[in-house]
Amino acid sequence: MSASDIKPAATILLLRDDPGLEVLMVKRHHQIDFASGALVFPGGKSHAGDHDLAWAEHAIGWEGFDAEQRGLRIAAIREAFEEAGILLGRDAAGAPIRGESASLEVRLKVDAGELAFLDLVRELGVKIDLDALTVFARWITPPLTPKRFDTWFYAAAAPDDQAAACDGRETVDAEWIAPGEALRLAQAGERKVIFPTRMNLQLLAQAADADDCVARAKARRLVTVEPQIQDRPGGKVLVLPPDAGYGAVEEPLERVM
Repeated sequence: MSASDIKPAATILLLRDDPGLEVLMVKRHHQIDFASGALVFPGGKSHAGDHDLAWAEHAIGWEGFDAEQRGLRIAAIREAFEEAGILLGRDAAGAPIRGESASLEVRLKVDAGELAFLDLVRELGVKIDLDALTVFARWITPPLTPKRFDTWFYAAAAPDDQAAACDGRETVDAEWIAPGEALRLAQAGERKVIFPTRMNLQLLAQAADADDCVARAKARRLVTVEPQIQDRPGGKVLVLPPDAGYGAVEEPLERVM
């Protein structure tokens, strides 16, 4: 598999304090081919429409980012809308978007490609907010998997007046959960949590609240995580870069697959 086969993707960590730090997670449908049944953050592959230059008129912070980051941030915002019904942006008066931005039927049309996300934003008369996202991490799937992604993780404060609801297609449940509780459920076998999600939950759990999480992400030097497979006396392990912020991680390969 060549580097060109690695697909760009974006994931969003929507955060709130209720009263402690919680992150929005969705359960993947069991028939989805990647991470089926797993508890994940909303996210997915970047689409061609995420890179449409017409977004310049409909995206706050457009001038502050290069073409790659614009497209990835639009993808992250689109995925949060499709999978959880949350739209990060502002209305024509400059106020945060409130209430249900669109029906489930409309969300499913966007997800299916029957309605361009850009066209929907135009119709709503709102602007999505690229500035609302802070880079949290970047992971490249190791070569051992049949599908590889270059995934950017973004942290963002969730809007106060928008309720999360799963789409029923890619996701079958949506829940706000404390990072530590998600890790406990994974450890107990009550939830399926894939390795990158688990590592980022551990990083997230270090923050006291949503503001602290965003501040930590801004202060942290971004180190691209491309896990390496190494041999140990007990078997093969997946090793993370020691300077990526996750500490010394050597994960037995059987726990990753």
